[in-house]
Amino acid sequence: MIGTGYVGLTTGVCFAHLGHHVICQDIDEKKIQKLKNNENVIYEPDLDAFIHNGLKSGNLEFTHDMAKAVQQSDIIFICVNTPPKPDGHADLKYVEQVARDIAKHMNGYKVIIDKSTVPIRTAEKVKETINKYSKGDFKFDIVSNPEFLREGHAVYDILHPNRIVIGVENARSRDMMLELYTSFQNTPIKITSIKSAELIKHGANTFLATKISFANLIAEVCESAGANAKEVLEAIGLDERIGKYFLNPGIGFGGSCFPKDIKAFKKTLEIFGINHSLIDSIEDINNRAVDRFIKKIEKELWVLDGKRIAVLGLAFKPNTDDIRNSPAIKIIDALKKEGAKICAHDPKAMEKAKEIFNDIDYADNFYECVRGCDALVLCTEWDEYKKIDFNELKKLLITPIIFDGRNIIDKKIASDNGFVYFGIGG
Repeated sequence: MIGTGYVGLTTGVCFAHLGHHVICQDIDEKKIQKLKNNENVIYEPDLDAFIHNGLKSGNLEFTHDMAKAVQQSDIIFICVNTPPKPDGHADLKYVEQVARDIAKHMNGYKVIIDKSTVPIRTAEKVKETINKYSKGDFKFDIVSNPEFLREGHAVYDILHPNRIVIGVENARSRDMMLELYTSFQNTPIKITSIKSAELIKHGANTFLATKISFANLIAEVCESAGANAKEVLEAIGLDERIGKYFLNPGIGFGGSCFPKDIKAFKKTLEIFGINHSLIDSIEDINNRAVDRFIKKIEKELWVLDGKRIAVLGLAFKPNTDDIRNSPAIKIIDALKKEGAKICAHDPKAMEKAKEIFNDIDYADNFYECVRGCDALVLCTEWDEYKKIDFNELKKLLITPIIFDGRNIIDKKIASDNGFVYFGIGG
């Protein structure tokens, strides 16, 4: 595994759990040293135990040495970051550098896998790069094997995938990949061309983002017309052709995947001269979801300057410490600009949030967070926030006002307990 970010680390650790010998390589020596010392570097349920067991069994090792990682491996996963450029195109400089490093250290036949989410035709460029910089006449094959991991459920998703996609160009690499995945007898395995495999991840994430933005569009209509978005979307989701998943209105999607992937897909459409107005609408609705929520807060509280507001949830979703593109960060930033005083809580993401906001207060538990605040703002649907004691909450807040950006609190129950409640979608 070249790269021990979210994808590389979780994938490598899980393959070691399945009995493969896995070498995880990264250029970050401090990170590698922590991992060697059995110190996890990201929060993901069950990952700590799997790292510990992998190191103990000898199936898992971490190294900074690229030559060792390449030369001692038959299969090499490229799992490096592909951040968006200002124009939305995926920045492939890290992929290109890894391809050059692999070429430099190759010592025999290798299957080289694009695991990072990359645009179509990336495999062609990786192949060209390795051929250009190779020091010997070694055979290799390129494979596209996109990941479909959900942050907060990555270990489960790797060990119990709903499908495995393998893009290959010949039988030799196909057979090696099927051998690698031999433990997944009951999982559908889709063998495709490399180009098709490269499109599948961007297509899947764009479709999921579309469902989220559609739910928020319905919420926007319901708020204007006096309907109830939950009722509307639940009925729509009963149609088996549509399904209920991702039809939940809220303050929009964030994280490292959806925003980046739909921008990259839009750039792909531009390159091929294909209209991308659908992607523009997805992004626009997602941005409006946050803006509308902020306006609700501003309208109800009137003057924000000097008011103290509790923000529960900083990660972009529960069961992760990832705050990249988190709606909570955008909301805090907007409230701070209006002079509001923020106290924040998150079960896992506060340390990362402190790297962005060092001028707000943080509380060790959510009841302490709301003490003396003028309102409560819910941004992430952590399970513990769903079990709030309304009697205790009412004692701690100056005014009993709740802004629920994820609809995790029942409006009627909140109202019956004397709270002024604002959710999403009526």
